[in-house]
Amino acid sequence: MNRSDLDILAGPGPLLLVPVAVLLPEGPADGWAVTIDDGRFEAVGPADELERTHPQLTAVRLPGHLLMPGFVDAHHHLTQSFGSALAFGEPSEIFRRVWIPLEGALDEESAYTAAKLAALEALRGGFTTVTDAGTRAGVDVDVVASAARDAGIRCVLGLVCNDADHEEAPDPPAVVEHAEKHLARYDGDPLVHPSLAVSIPEAATERTLHATARLAAEAGAVVQIHVNEHLAGVERSLVRHGLRPLEHLHRVGALGPQLLAAHATMLTPRELTLLADTGTAVSYNPVASAWKGNAVAPATSMAERGIRFGLGTDGTRGDGFRLAEAAEFAQRLAYGLTTGDSSCGAGWTWLERANRGGADAVGLGARTGTVAQGMAADFLLVDVDTPELALSWDLPWELVRRGNRDQIAAVFVAGRLRMRHGRPVGWDGPELVRRAAELARAAVARANVTRVHPTSTASRALIRSQERSTAH
Repeated sequence: MNRSDLDILAGPGPLLLVPVAVLLPEGPADGWAVTIDDGRFEAVGPADELERTHPQLTAVRLPGHLLMPGFVDAHHHLTQSFGSALAFGEPSEIFRRVWIPLEGALDEESAYTAAKLAALEALRGGFTTVTDAGTRAGVDVDVVASAARDAGIRCVLGLVCNDADHEEAPDPPAVVEHAEKHLARYDGDPLVHPSLAVSIPEAATERTLHATARLAAEAGAVVQIHVNEHLAGVERSLVRHGLRPLEHLHRVGALGPQLLAAHATMLTPRELTLLADTGTAVSYNPVASAWKGNAVAPATSMAERGIRFGLGTDGTRGDGFRLAEAAEFAQRLAYGLTTGDSSCGAGWTWLERANRGGADAVGLGARTGTVAQGMAADFLLVDVDTPELALSWDLPWELVRRGNRDQIAAVFVAGRLRMRHGRPVGWDGPELVRRAAELARAAVARANVTRVHPTSTASRALIRSQERSTAH
């Protein structure tokens, strides 16, 4: 795809795109094309048919490129991007020692910049939608919404509704009123979709857990809650309620299609049944499990039971292909090897959960995640004429195992070109990164971050110092 093609793609007006193949839910369709108008797929079908029925459009031919749905990040924390590397090598439940202090140190500019930086990384990695689980920064949540809009990414925007995690928490009626206003605030917004969030079940009163579930269900939105992620949280719930966190949510009436349970790594067979019976969705976050978790969610069992789930980064790294690969790889290591399961869901399972399944889990299944008539034109153009993908025998598997961010030639959100060859369209990415580095240093210096382990550099310096002392 040359520069003139990209210039055409960046221009206004309807488009007729003719790639080498279009990735549909049924698999890749060779020789198919799409037309795009007003931010949506106006038609999807065989290229010769679309060219015949749309003679007014000049076909943009994209040899060697696959048109596929954009990735959906089902769990993110956009304003935590300044401290992504602070979590490396740390034990679980780092939110108390790292994320709460760091977000508390953000002002309006640094919160906006952190969120836009996370959006930039996500777009570079092929994500067209990110699901933000709510910020603890002391700023209006619209700061995060503005960052997402300015970056050009679709955002499911959470509002934290905690009312039981500290003495100064607002009373439940005030929390519910704030939640209602948030859901109404972004009604009709083309890129920002409101959501409610509770950090963990114990952070909200039972009345608020029930009320937010009701509000979200009525509004067609989701409530995001970190559930059954760490052993410590499970044990605290057992001591306090005599129930595990997911069981507690079920008792108070918070489970259902409106709930997006983040992580859900430690599930009993009964809890899997609760998820399946109530239609509750899960964000499976395999990289987060590897980096800072206690367990890997039983995602292959979820798929077998028909439990709705998508894939989330949890802010670890914004790379859709690596996330899909990690989803399959984690299942193989945690469950497949011990049972002799050589498929572990096969490539199509993880590819589907990275787009269509993720969109469904975050409440946008009727809007995005699929290349189909009437759906939002959120998609990628992927170079498949590469050593990794050119010799194709099973494209879904190959995209999961061998796809990478470098092969993404273009990223479109709502029919507009947002990223081409790793650089944003219409704004200065390198300048944002430069400013983010300045603000991040200042924010981390202000924050009372507590790390159990020193950084790798500091640790290595200490070891060398000890070695020199022993040698003398």
